[in-house]
Amino acid sequence: MAAATSLSPLFLSLNSFHFPPKEPSFFKPKLHGRLPHFSTSRNQSLPLPVSSLSNPQNIDTLFPLSSLGSSYIETDDLSNLLRLSVKYSNIDLARAVHAASVKLDEDTQLGNALISAYVKLGFVVDAHGVFKHLSSPDAVAYSTLISGFAKVNKENEAIVHFFRMRSSGVEVNEYSLLAILIACIRISELELGLQVHGLIIKLGYLECTYIANALMSLYDKSGCFDYVTQLFDEMPQRDIVTWNTAISSLVNQWLYEKALRLFQDLHLTTGFRADRCTLLTVLSACAGCHAAMGGREVHAHAIRIGLEANLSINNAIIGFYTKCGSLKDVLAVFEKMPVKDIITRTQMFMAYMEFGVVDLAVEVFENMPERNTVSCNALLAGFCKNGEGSKALDLFLKMVQERVELTDLTLTSIVNACGILMSFEISRQIHGFVTKVGFGSNACIETALLDMYTRCGRMKDADKIFRSWPSDWDSSIIRTSMLCGYARNGMPEEAISLFHQSQLEGAIVVDEVALASILGVCGTLGFHEMGEQIHSHALKSGFLANVVVGNSIISMYSKCCNMNDAIKSFNIMPIHDIVSWNCLIAGHLLHRQGDGALDVWSRMVKEGIKPDSVTFILIILAYRHTNSNLVDDCRNLFLSMKKAYEVDPTSEHYASLVSVLGYWGLLEEAEEMIIKMPFEPEAFVWRALLESCRYHLNMSMGLRVVKRIVAMEPQDPSTYALVSNLYLASGRWHCSELVREDMRKKGLRKHPCRSWIIHQKEVHSFCVRDQSHYQTKDIYSGIDRLILECLKLGYVPNTSFTLQDVEEHQKKEYLFYHSAKLAATYGLLLTKRGKPIRIVKNILLCGDCHMFLKYVSVVTRREIILRDTSGFHHFSNGHCSCKDYWR
Repeated sequence: MAAATSLSPLFLSLNSFHFPPKEPSFFKPKLHGRLPHFSTSRNQSLPLPVSSLSNPQNIDTLFPLSSLGSSYIETDDLSNLLRLSVKYSNIDLARAVHAASVKLDEDTQLGNALISAYVKLGFVVDAHGVFKHLSSPDAVAYSTLISGFAKVNKENEAIVHFFRMRSSGVEVNEYSLLAILIACIRISELELGLQVHGLIIKLGYLECTYIANALMSLYDKSGCFDYVTQLFDEMPQRDIVTWNTAISSLVNQWLYEKALRLFQDLHLTTGFRADRCTLLTVLSACAGCHAAMGGREVHAHAIRIGLEANLSINNAIIGFYTKCGSLKDVLAVFEKMPVKDIITRTQMFMAYMEFGVVDLAVEVFENMPERNTVSCNALLAGFCKNGEGSKALDLFLKMVQERVELTDLTLTSIVNACGILMSFEISRQIHGFVTKVGFGSNACIETALLDMYTRCGRMKDADKIFRSWPSDWDSSIIRTSMLCGYARNGMPEEAISLFHQSQLEGAIVVDEVALASILGVCGTLGFHEMGEQIHSHALKSGFLANVVVGNSIISMYSKCCNMNDAIKSFNIMPIHDIVSWNCLIAGHLLHRQGDGALDVWSRMVKEGIKPDSVTFILIILAYRHTNSNLVDDCRNLFLSMKKAYEVDPTSEHYASLVSVLGYWGLLEEAEEMIIKMPFEPEAFVWRALLESCRYHLNMSMGLRVVKRIVAMEPQDPSTYALVSNLYLASGRWHCSELVREDMRKKGLRKHPCRSWIIHQKEVHSFCVRDQSHYQTKDIYSGIDRLILECLKLGYVPNTSFTLQDVEEHQKKEYLFYHSAKLAATYGLLLTKRGKPIRIVKNILLCGDCHMFLKYVSVVTRREIILRDTSGFHHFSNGHCSCKDYWR
């Protein structure tokens, strides 16, 4: 600092120079009305001799500008001054040298030194000014200028000068080739890069390691990963940058296991030492494939090679442990860090959010010495991830009041918060705010608004945005968002229709988001044939490496009653995240395969996979579907959640355990556990107990539980339906009808029941006593014949849950035409003998329909597969796979 300060008299003396007003940033003095001419002599001199410039403190005395007219200075001294200007980041000194140099004849090396100094100081325009006044710029001048343009986001100018260099006959060298490759990399100019690659081969520079490295980076950024691999394999010499680029390319392809194997090869087959970039990339790979042990080994390796105090490495390690470790691991790294920045603290509260510790996350955020848009957006996203819509809204309002910069990510998070809150008024106000500040003027924001409406169930408003989409905007993104909205709001048929229409019009890019959405729709509908076609499209398009698409494929096959393909899809996925494992477990549960779900859990434990909150909900439920009573194992797992895995039990976990206890008849224990919960139980916990009360016909406890549910959710129509059905089951018909009358007065309606089958790529849907189908006559004729045959075999309609103020024959008529029976009859009319009938129902199958379908499987000698909200029912020869636990 002392040396830099001693230069100040010289810099102050620059004030004696009076530059013309409005002159460009580079200095272009004129001598007698003509441009200066430089010669190639290295012994030109100017007034003022300088014998030594090695000590910056002597510059003021050795180079007083006031004595320029009486002394001489050599060009080598000017070059040394330029080096000092770069060393001390002083543009004024460089410009002073430039001003002095114009009195000399043209010197190519001095001109190149000026260009280089300006480029290194970040003044590329000044460098260009010097370049334009060179009579014959050489390869060094061109290379330096092209590199300078590429580094300051003026890639097009770099490309223009590269072509000028070629057309002027100046032979390119390795530096100019590297410079143009950098420009191509920055703007992903693959076509020009391919041409440069050909030129490199022609000129024999491909064996130059840093040239090959640049080519690898270009192909990696452009998605030409095969070219990266080919270059890597064919390179005669490699350096650590080569290895880093190859590993990074594999990570960019989501080939995390291959990236880790290449990292091992780096250590086993070379003498190179991994650097900071290597470890950052490998940590990303470990997090991507949840390689818990691999990440810990990388952490240990960082300590061994002396990078334990490196800020960026520690930040990456925190990110890794957030995904693949425990909160304890994250805290251990955080507390040992000698230096922490805003990224560190942002990752720390994001880790708290990831582990569901919202209060501590907020505490870290509030104690941050500085906060920016990125940290605020991260907190917003964390609130949404944990279902804290109100807190997200409060933070958003503070950001607006404090004039924090709002980005697309900010709006996306507040959109998600509106979806969590499901508030019509809030979503309306958010739309108004967006319009007022002018955000609603681009495709991204308009799509976010549509997404907000679909999340809030405002499909009519979403449709207005969709219909008013400008014709000159790319419609793919809005169609994908609308597709997701249909899927989200239980409108799968509309989603399928939009998808087919968009494909026919070529108006949708089937990317990973669209694939995941339409696969979800196929799973919801049980549309196995279309799901297979989408799977094939994902395979051909190269999206199977995408973990979100892979997870959607697993879920789709399991919901379409194809658990074998679901397992195969899981096994061939290149990477898995925790959602992948959860999808596989959920598939086993959907098929009531508790033992299969527990086998998956055992694999997770052996492979060191970190379970999340959802995993424990699924595994606890799996004990209900095991072949033997494993209640003690279930209790132990529940108790070990916090201690072994640092997952705090929530109401969802208690509800799952209550369901298991209730299934095995431990109703009193389940009720006592709810009462002793460490926090107030939510209504669905009591509902889990009520389900068991119905199964075991414990009316006294059931009515006691219903009173609690009604007190907690007096406006929930399903609660009224539960009360009504319990009254019916206990023979209190009048009370049941009073409850239903109360529902009608309050305008409460149950979720409408629907059942459907898929035939020839069409969804055929039915409601109770539906007569809208074009083959209604055939369907009703068929069901009447089925009922007669079933009655002969002993089928007795269960009228307990029908209206009690009508005659018995009217009750039976109401029962006979339930949606599942209509769908089953239509399926029998359409499908060939020997093929199963596949039905999907959007609510639980009622007892009478369950009994009826068992008899139908005997009468028709056909297998009937029905999926309701409890899972799959396989009816065959008078039996059901659910063992009659269908409620």
